[in-house]
Amino acid sequence: MSEEPDRTSGATSTSTAAEGSKGQSPSAKATLPKRIYLVPYPKIILLYPILIAAVCAAVGMKVFGGAAGPEPSRSGVLIAEIFLAVVTMNLVILAFDFPRATSLTLFFLIAALVLGSILLVTFKPEVLPFVKDLFARLHPAANATFYGIVASMMIVIYIAVFISVRFDYWEIRPNELLHHHGFLSDLERLSAPHLRIEKEINDVFEYLLLRSGRLILHPSDDRRSIILENVPFIDRKEEDITRMLSALQVQIRQDN
Repeated sequence: MSEEPDRTSGATSTSTAAEGSKGQSPSAKATLPKRIYLVPYPKIILLYPILIAAVCAAVGMKVFGGAAGPEPSRSGVLIAEIFLAVVTMNLVILAFDFPRATSLTLFFLIAALVLGSILLVTFKPEVLPFVKDLFARLHPAANATFYGIVASMMIVIYIAVFISVRFDYWEIRPNELLHHHGFLSDLERLSAPHLRIEKEINDVFEYLLLRSGRLILHPSDDRRSIILENVPFIDRKEEDITRMLSALQVQIRQDN
């Protein structure tokens, strides 16, 4: 049904309507989707771990934060450190692309840094007190209100994103490709038969967060390529599209 060559820039697969047109059972044809919606999301949707961390931190500060005072409690500092770590990792994932080769390189780099730190502490034990004192001076802390405000702002932004994508999405039917866009529901129609599909997964971590990737559509009656970024659950979408168009191809051949 699809061919998936490994590339340095990411995983890519290409499918056409003619592929996989043989060997479909009647039960499989009966379960074919009548329409498939493709909704590209902005990259901010990948920041949901920060939202989850903010909610958990707000609850944790309410339960384990201790009494308010000028000096933060140990639990409050630990919660702040965990929250900052999640924010940092999530922003790094959003800022850079990590294809398969880069992700493997990053893994070995982190492993080398950890091993080097262990060897440094083993052969230079006087370095450990210095590093310990350096981090001991850092006391990041915030109250439950701060984490609650962060979570509330992100929820408002997410609601705005979910509303905005309702006015710009693609719909694939067995015989046509529809582009819904604009507040007045403007509609663009393209021919769906012989539609060629390319799936690209350029970032391993973004794929792990939301199973998202890039979907490129090549309509047969249009020279342009339609590029949809950050389509969630892209594997399932590609499979449904290929099954739908393959069933249409079989039906056209039988009618002829």
